[in-house]
Amino acid sequence: MISFEDLAVFFAASIALGLTPGPDNIFVLTQSALYGRLAGLIVTLGLCTGLIVHTTAVSLGVAAIFQTSATAFNILKIFGAMYLVYLAWRAFHASASKVELKRNTTTSMKTLYVRGFVMNISNPKVAIFFLAFLPQFSNPSTGSITIQMFILGGLFILATVIVFGSVAWTAGYLGQWLRTSGRAQVVMNKIAGTVFIALAIRLATAER
Repeated sequence: MISFEDLAVFFAASIALGLTPGPDNIFVLTQSALYGRLAGLIVTLGLCTGLIVHTTAVSLGVAAIFQTSATAFNILKIFGAMYLVYLAWRAFHASASKVELKRNTTTSMKTLYVRGFVMNISNPKVAIFFLAFLPQFSNPSTGSITIQMFILGGLFILATVIVFGSVAWTAGYLGQWLRTSGRAQVVMNKIAGTVFIALAIRLATAER
């Protein structure tokens, strides 16, 4: 099974990635600022439900690839490293996101949940990211790939709940900070780029 050290690295990387400004956490932030903390938590629940779907799809898909061919699995991991380098390039060149908090009419909790779920499940980049991110922490020689993928997906979801829940809880302060400090967003994007590069190097140099 996956070593404790690898799980710790994966969880720390998931936390760091969740903290970088992006469509999902900006969405949680704005909904929390507009409708309150509970709304942000409901949106987070919807987003995490989408992550469960992506985790299941990637877990079964990667397991199927490995069962078909160990070479194909290694090729998948190489493409994963390349995709992480691409994400790093995007992060290093990303500009600050515009955060707008215009007041709207009230929205039901069910609508917010569905909105979060649909936003996540309809984003193909999430599935591609999972396909690149999760396999590099798995080890076919230590047990079931499917189980390992579900464990990693569960840890990623836990990290998302912690980070996005914190965003929802502190939405007022974070909203003001992100609106007035574009430099902070740029710095966080550069941190994300560094994390992506480190993960890509780790994947490229890992023994197979």
